Amino acid sequence: MRGSWILGAALTALASCTAPTPSHGPISRRPNIVLFVVDDLGWQDIRVPLAEQPTAFNARYRTPNVERLAREGLAFTQAYSAAPVCTPTRAAIHTGIAPARSHITYWTLRKDTDTSANWPGLVPPAWDLNGVQPQDTTLAALLSTAGYRTIHVGKWHLGAVGTPGSDPRALGFDVNIAGHGAGAPASFHGTQNFAAPAGKGDPVWNVPGLERWHGQDIYLDEALAIEAVEQVDAALASGQPFFLNFAPYAVHAPIQPNPRYVGNYAHLDAREAAYASMVETMDAALGAVLDELDRRGIADETLVVFTSDNGGLSAHARGGEPHTHNAPLRSGKGSAYEGGTRVPLIVRGPGIAAARRSAQPVISSDLFPTLLAAAQVELPHDGVTRDGLDLAPHLRGEAPELERVLVWHQPHFWGARGPGIWPYSAVRVGDWKLIYRHHDRGVELYDLAHDLGESVDFATSDRRRVEELSGILGEELRSMGAQMSLEEATGEPIPWPDAVDQLGAFGYFEF
Repeated sequence: MRGSWILGAALTALASCTAPTPSHGPISRRPNIVLFVVDDLGWQDIRVPLAEQPTAFNARYRTPNVERLAREGLAFTQAYSAAPVCTPTRAAIHTGIAPARSHITYWTLRKDTDTSANWPGLVPPAWDLNGVQPQDTTLAALLSTAGYRTIHVGKWHLGAVGTPGSDPRALGFDVNIAGHGAGAPASFHGTQNFAAPAGKGDPVWNVPGLERWHGQDIYLDEALAIEAVEQVDAALASGQPFFLNFAPYAVHAPIQPNPRYVGNYAHLDAREAAYASMVETMDAALGAVLDELDRRGIADETLVVFTSDNGGLSAHARGGEPHTHNAPLRSGKGSAYEGGTRVPLIVRGPGIAAARRSAQPVISSDLFPTLLAAAQVELPHDGVTRDGLDLAPHLRGEAPELERVLVWHQPHFWGARGPGIWPYSAVRVGDWKLIYRHHDRGVELYDLAHDLGESVDFATSDRRRVEELSGILGEELRSMGAQMSLEEATGEPIPWPDAVDQLGAFGYFEF
């Protein structure tokens, strides 16, 4: 039987088991929270246009449920992930701490093991190899203490395999379904048990906890959608408000087609058709949850947040020309450029007017204080500095757009070759973005208001602004205790960006 039949039949069966609940007016109690964080979904990988004009990529994908969310809520057109790879962003969401401050600056896998690739002449600093651990204060732990039923479904990848942080239940979740220390599945297919064949591949990528679906012709994120709906119903039966952290494994590699949807993309090459079917699968999973909120009459009292953990994959594993899949943004996942960090962010819920757009620059760590404020939970008084901004006034349309300082810091080489894929630090102030390349100490300066594709570098022509933004970036990094890349020959950190004479810095080169 096909995965589509299983998904539809299972959700129908669930609907028959529980009676609808009347819809509520303005909410007088703490809202339920659904945080839907997609893996590697690019800024253009949805039909909702976030640029000034719709793009060819917007038109490519079928995402009716994301469109529905945007019609009913607020879409941020300038939202960013905290990093161009997954673990640092997910850590920033769940702790409110930017990667430069937490030292979780790269993706984790096994305990005490560095996953960084080698860049000639540089080595990464002594970063936090194990990710988020029980001693860290997390969003789920705070919500659980405040009386929420906390549910994780899907990809976790906050703590390394072999550490307590690899299990969401050690970090505040009451329920964990399919989350563990690895950040990708061995397979998206239930017929393959979401695992590599026996004796082949590394079992670290096998998805745990989904044995009920083994051997069935169902796609991974379809199974997760059914599990998520069941957990919503269980939470309602408990009488507690709930926090559902739903993190689809799609659209991360391996790029594997969902037979239910791949025929919709016959005009694309096989790899891109497979990718598009994964996007549509993700959207259907979102739709399953939204439909259940409607059916149970709790949509008006549930805050729904939809976003991605980094920019879209483009350097490898895709069809067509590399580094172009996020156009008009430059490059993609792993990159210092906008394609690496600009992501969708759509929010729907109590007090949020429908069909609004905001150009306010926002970043992943903002979700921590925003969701706590929505749940009427105070920020922890634990002496830890957090980096997010409570977006509640912006969600309600009560605050003007602010000129913010946003910082990115990745003293690691991702491994894939491509534009902007090197160890770097960067800052955005207003519409201007400065990138500090660790390998040659050079900088690049872009006017994002007029050059979204970062094609015109003002670093040599606007020395005053380079000096100003280099100073801001240096101050921010020092205040966060950021760890710079190390010189391989000496073991010493490279200079801060404002300690380099940019007039004498080496010229730009790609590796």
